[in-house]
Amino acid sequence: MRSITQEWIDRAFEDLQTIHEIIGNDLLTNIVAFHAQQAVEKSLKAIMEEYEMSFIKTHSLETLYKNVQSKAHLTFDIDVLQRMDQLYISSRYPGDTGLLPDGKPDKTEAETFAAFAQDIYNQVSTFLSNS
Repeated sequence: MRSITQEWIDRAFEDLQTIHEIIGNDLLTNIVAFHAQQAVEKSLKAIMEEYEMSFIKTHSLETLYKNVQSKAHLTFDIDVLQRMDQLYISSRYPGDTGLLPDGKPDKTEAETFAAFAQDIYNQVSTFLSNS
């Protein structure tokens, strides 16, 4: 694995560790959602780096997945990916980070995002280790 690929994987892991530290706090569901989105984004960008694909400056998970799907077959619920794509991450105001268009995710949705991010990270890590 290329060193830059490992750096992306390491940063995704740090986002997951942050989630594990705060997941029990009902006030931080937006922060859980933000770090889940970031973990998925960084995991997908790791694949792009490993295969030296043209790097795309985007936070869109769907766009990133479309770019790597020819290299890595990942199995996941596309509806969750699309919902996570709605997270507002280009925040200009402190309260915007990790918010969905309809507001702060509830605890169940934050837990769904966290589990999704962990699953994508696991799949990508396994794929990269075996390639």
